[in-house]
Amino acid sequence: MTLRSALSLSVCKVLDRKVLTLYEKVTDKNKKWIEAKKKFHLSDIHIQMARELGMNPKKFGSLANHKQEKWKSPLPDFIGELYFKSFKKDRPDIVKKLK
Repeated sequence: MTLRSALSLSVCKVLDRKVLTLYEKVTDKNKKWIEAKKKFHLSDIHIQMARELGMNPKKFGSLANHKQEKWKSPLPDFIGELYFKSFKKDRPDIVKKLK
């Protein structure tokens, strides 16, 4: 093995480690959104609208209490209403999958 190939091999290992840590950070960042999507049965569109509105996924539990408090609208409808008020659109132009 030459010095050049040994250096390129170690650089690849370092790059793989950096890519892995970047992937883990993105996954940790989106973990709360993924949990909220599953728990409150939201679609990718609703999650993206909530993120664009700056909503906190930890607070969805207090917003999604429409069965006990009849005056509250269901969470997907509530997010849609807020999104329309803010952006004057029914949905985002480009919907990105959350992963």
